[in-house]
Amino acid sequence: MRSIKKIHQAEWRPIGDLVTYSPIPTASLQMIDPFIFLNHHGPQVYPENNNGLPFGPHPHRGMETVTFILDGDIAHKDSGGHSSVIESGGVQWMTAGSGLIHAEVSSEEFKKKGGDLEILQLWVNLPAKHKMAEPKYIGMQKDGIPVAFSEDKKVKAQVVSGEFLGEKGAFDTFTDINLSTLFFEADANLELEIPVSQNIFFYVIKGNLEVNGSEIKERHLAEFKNDDPKLQISAKEESILLFGFATPFEEPVVARGPFVMNSMQEIEEAYQDFQAGKMGRWTE
Repeated sequence: MRSIKKIHQAEWRPIGDLVTYSPIPTASLQMIDPFIFLNHHGPQVYPENNNGLPFGPHPHRGMETVTFILDGDIAHKDSGGHSSVIESGGVQWMTAGSGLIHAEVSSEEFKKKGGDLEILQLWVNLPAKHKMAEPKYIGMQKDGIPVAFSEDKKVKAQVVSGEFLGEKGAFDTFTDINLSTLFFEADANLELEIPVSQNIFFYVIKGNLEVNGSEIKERHLAEFKNDDPKLQISAKEESILLFGFATPFEEPVVARGPFVMNSMQEIEEAYQDFQAGKMGRWTE
């Protein structure tokens, strides 16, 4: 079975009144190539007449954002002309590529009525050859995302990208990024084989899982060695897992603010291009 190198607890990083935990990057773990950043917002309950999510217009370049809406909603708008409101169970995938400006806030209805909110945003790196790709955005509601089940039907997978349990994911990707949200019933078991050439992303959103004999509690991330393909996962209670695997790029990574490039020169160029309006202009 694949060995666990270390288990990392997500750090508490509130953003105003938004509950936020982050397992990467931290002092103990910078990235799991090509997975470079994760924020876990919530779970929390927003009151009526709230201000919603605080992520107003800001730029990105050189990476992709994958946003999982477990509860609540996100109103997306960007300088490429895309806009949507994605609700509970939906996912949005934005390829920043050469650069764009976007905002992620709550819908007017959510701000008025309030309600449960839990959202995860994962940043996935782009290889050097695709960092200046044309920006793209796709938002999918829950019913547009394929679902797969384990043999005993006790594990349900929302297959976001790649392929999992024989089901092709909802989003096409530049590289072999496989991402799924897994929902375990209590006492569920799942056996997987992931090629040793691929890195695994294993973050327990909710509940308590055991993988290859080690307990992983909620808001913890397991960092694996690349020594064996086999994973044996069992759930002690109802649990939710953000699960991914991909071939690492093994390229230099320089991340500054909203930009992820391969060198400081490229970061400086990104800031210059943003200030010069080359990532689009923001209009309300």
